[in-house]
Amino acid sequence: MAKILTHPAAAAALLAALAVSAPVTASAVPASAAPANSSSAATSCYGGAVTVNYGDAAEFGPYTTTSRCADINLRMVSGDAEFVWACVKFTRVGACNYWTQVGRSWKTIATDVKDGSKFTVPLGVDLEGSSARVQIAF
Repeated sequence: MAKILTHPAAAAALLAALAVSAPVTASAVPASAAPANSSSAATSCYGGAVTVNYGDAAEFGPYTTTSRCADINLRMVSGDAEFVWACVKFTRVGACNYWTQVGRSWKTIATDVKDGSKFTVPLGVDLEGSSARVQIAF
């Protein structure tokens, strides 16, 4: 059971010692929370992911890319579909880049995307009537 410091001087001394010996930044992520082969940039990219449900719409967005991710990534997080088909439709182009089959692991659906690019993400499921909840990181 953890002890609670009720004496203000003791609490201040402990906080000062922690600040000197173990600095913490806002972007710190426990090692157990990040995949073993990913960088902290990927972790913050995925941490900003948007979650949507196929069935609520077939095309999601519009979104605008940020400096958080260099690519646009997608993964399924739940649903009865085996996989989804996804593409990125950039507003300035008006057509899909290419269709990518995406399962339950993160997959890049557009690479080296310039910050500030506006886009939507059309989706399709493997079998008509299937459901899918996906995350889009950009």
